[in-house]
Amino acid sequence: MSTLPNHVVSHPEQNGRPNRRAEDRVTGRRPMRRAGDGVPSKHSVTLVVPAQNEARNIPWVFEQIPRCVDEVILVDGSSSDATIPMARHCLPTVRSVAQSGPGKGNALRTGFAAASGEYIVMLDADGSMWPGEIPHFLHFLDHGYDFVKGSRCIAGGGSLDFTRIRSLGNRVLLTVVNRLYDAHLTDLCYGYCAFRRSFLDALDLRSTGFEIEAEMIAHALRSGLRIAEVPSLELPRRSGRSHLHAVSDGRRVLRTLISERPGTRASATPSAEER
Repeated sequence: MSTLPNHVVSHPEQNGRPNRRAEDRVTGRRPMRRAGDGVPSKHSVTLVVPAQNEARNIPWVFEQIPRCVDEVILVDGSSSDATIPMARHCLPTVRSVAQSGPGKGNALRTGFAAASGEYIVMLDADGSMWPGEIPHFLHFLDHGYDFVKGSRCIAGGGSLDFTRIRSLGNRVLLTVVNRLYDAHLTDLCYGYCAFRRSFLDALDLRSTGFEIEAEMIAHALRSGLRIAEVPSLELPRRSGRSHLHAVSDGRRVLRTLISERPGTRASATPSAEER
């Protein structure tokens, strides 16, 4: 394998031609093509989907999972609706596991621990991330990168769900991470990522809430992993209300970035506020 530089921001499938507008990828609220298109990965793939009361969104999400995914793990956050039965109805081979504590970070860590694939992809269950983009993530893992993250802010990506406060917060936190970690990322607060399971220990994840996404990126940068960004379109949540609290979760992300910066060693014990 040739040596690849760290912290590379990749803009695939441009080739000097203008990209389609992000909105052109959906007709109404459905993708224009089936998700099974693309070359299968050379490695086994586990998709981790944290969910809490997402029964109405699961059918659309599971319908779009591409054939290159070998294992789907649904991490249930004590759902009071039919999330688990719906998941089993839509995909009989799905593995459902109960998260061991509250918070998205706990759910993802539970799913990662249960994953058996050589590659792990993380995806929200609310329909805001199109599973049909997974082959693009796997392409870069297959070609030498260790951690691949979606970006809504490069050519070919976009968001149909960016509020003004979310957009401003993302820009501020992105500036912080790029300065503290000497990086050149284009997006931060977006949890569509894929990575090699062999680097799970190096990622050393401890966060319990939404800040786990920033923690993953910070630890990947600090560990010298080869990182690529790929264009991704964020769709509106299909139904229900988001569990994200922009201001309070943004503060947690900022604290995580500062405490995890190179030259420091964050305590493995969460603060009282994080419990």
